[in-house]
Amino acid sequence: MTNTGWQPIVVGVDTSPAAAEAVRVGWAIADHVGAPCRLVHATPEAWTLPNTAYVSVGQPEILNDAVREAARTAVRETLIGDVPDAALDALDIRTGRGVTVLRDVAHELQAGLVVLGGKHHTTLGRWVTGSTAHALLRSLDIPLLVTAHTPLPIRRVLVSVDLSDAAGPTIRMAERFAAVFGAKLHAVHAVEPLPIIPDAPLQFNDEDVYQRSDEHLERYVWPLIEYAGATRSVRRGTAADAVTAEVAERHADVVVLGSHGRGWVDRVLIGSVTERVLSALPCSILVVPVMGPSRPAPPTVS
Repeated sequence: MTNTGWQPIVVGVDTSPAAAEAVRVGWAIADHVGAPCRLVHATPEAWTLPNTAYVSVGQPEILNDAVREAARTAVRETLIGDVPDAALDALDIRTGRGVTVLRDVAHELQAGLVVLGGKHHTTLGRWVTGSTAHALLRSLDIPLLVTAHTPLPIRRVLVSVDLSDAAGPTIRMAERFAAVFGAKLHAVHAVEPLPIIPDAPLQFNDEDVYQRSDEHLERYVWPLIEYAGATRSVRRGTAADAVTAEVAERHADVVVLGSHGRGWVDRVLIGSVTERVLSALPCSILVVPVMGPSRPAPPTVS
């Protein structure tokens, strides 16, 4: 197919079942848009592996070559039969930390999308070791798709929007992604309840916030949607709960979220909406990084 302006797609793979789905989805997207697709696997440096410490330090590249070939064999055996042979021919094996390798390859290729297979991690697991998806979410400056039971072709795309400058790029990416498969697009905004602050004078209530938010959406956000037949809704409650509820109600195949690149303090103390939804993984999630000022600007209530 003639390239439609999409940049290369990078798919991170390992020997898990989730990797096969990531390849299947990433390869399908690349095929639809006519973009190159590169499969990438990261394996540790040879000297960090058990039973290699005794080997002469003059042989690191020989050992790394052997490690990469062993990794190539293992990944191919895991994926063969589930993905096209052409996908396996595009397998790039590199030594290093997974997050670093994927980020480096994406930048080298000037990729437009990174795809990973979704895995559920316990809260303890994320605190102790984290995950590749969560780590990339915090550092990658290009869109990241984390797959979870994704049907092909994709038929329903949900995009979550707020009242910040993140709404524009998030909507544009959602429209572009939905157009790949001719999917239906629905936009949702969550009006979060006001925090309860003891002894603080109450100047406005939840109903005021809902009304002002609706006015802001009608004036500044909904006009940004140009996708034919797109629908929209407003929910009350936390953004994470609203997204999860909409996914279940509308049987969304992919949900598109804007990532605001919050600082580490925010992530440690309360996390971000994107990370909470990613942890729940109700369906495949496409995260759009938004640079610059992006904190929501709630409408002023007089």
